[in-house]
Amino acid sequence: MSTILRGRTIDGWLFVAPAVVVLGLFLAFPVVMAAWVSVSDWHGHGSPFSSDVGFVGLDNYRAILSGGGLAERDFGTALRNNFYYVLIVVPLQTVLALALAVLVNARALKLRGFFRTAFYFPSVTSAVAITVLWLFLFSTTGPVNRVLGWVGLHGPNWFNDPRGVLHLLLGAVGVDQPPAALVSHGFLGVTWWDWFAGPSVGMSALILLAAFTTSGTFMLLFIAALRSIGDEIDEAGMVDGANAWQRFRHLTLPLLRPTMFTVLTLGLIGTWQVFDQIYTGTQGGPAKTTVTPAYLSFHTAFENQQWGQGAAIAFILFAIIVVMTLAQRAILRGRS
Repeated sequence: MSTILRGRTIDGWLFVAPAVVVLGLFLAFPVVMAAWVSVSDWHGHGSPFSSDVGFVGLDNYRAILSGGGLAERDFGTALRNNFYYVLIVVPLQTVLALALAVLVNARALKLRGFFRTAFYFPSVTSAVAITVLWLFLFSTTGPVNRVLGWVGLHGPNWFNDPRGVLHLLLGAVGVDQPPAALVSHGFLGVTWWDWFAGPSVGMSALILLAAFTTSGTFMLLFIAALRSIGDEIDEAGMVDGANAWQRFRHLTLPLLRPTMFTVLTLGLIGTWQVFDQIYTGTQGGPAKTTVTPAYLSFHTAFENQQWGQGAAIAFILFAIIVVMTLAQRAILRGRS
């Protein structure tokens, strides 16, 4: 009997061996190599495992988190920009995706297949093409500013305006000068006044772009969840005298909690990793107000040839995503 079990174990390992080799070669090994680069002084020439590459410990991480120089300030700026991006995009795309799913799932709506395709189309379109379209729409003389002009508003120079939205709102109510306490102190090389600047005007346009391109994908997840609930739940609510909003709020929405968690998790991960819109759209400008940690990691490594700091930024970003995902999971589990 033991011989038969031993033979089955060997057969099992032989079957999974190709997958293990592929995962190890293309997933585990690059992660190990990146971890080594983040604690080394490798400058991108030759093998990072060669004898002339030195071990610098946590120096790259210290330069980013507490170095007091440009590296720390750039990372603080990127973290602030991405924080506001996540804070606005995740709830916006979730609410928009749920609203679209409820809309196209309604029985009374005709041409539901057409609307599903139309809403999903931006998600399958090239990110470069969508970004170029967005640059045209939000240009100084573009359609968005023309529409704003029709209602008497003077549209900003969207992708060249580094001013923060919250600062603009404070300026509208007469708060033009920052309090001394917010200017004299800060975090990661960025003053608290700049932390409270909010997303820049340029980043606001990119936030709208993210909501436009990702809502269609999450809409499909919500449609699948709505169809799995079935009509009997809704009919039971109607028998009890609940109106449409009460049935959605107290019956449908609680049953969508697993899908909601999936959408929020995927949205959280995707928004912290935003890169392609930044690279093709603004290159981090104006005044670094659209730089994100993912773009900063690329820029530091590939353009500044500081591969150790670039890899360190990537690992710090990974830690942020893991912590935020676990916190989100704990919050949603507590509410359930």
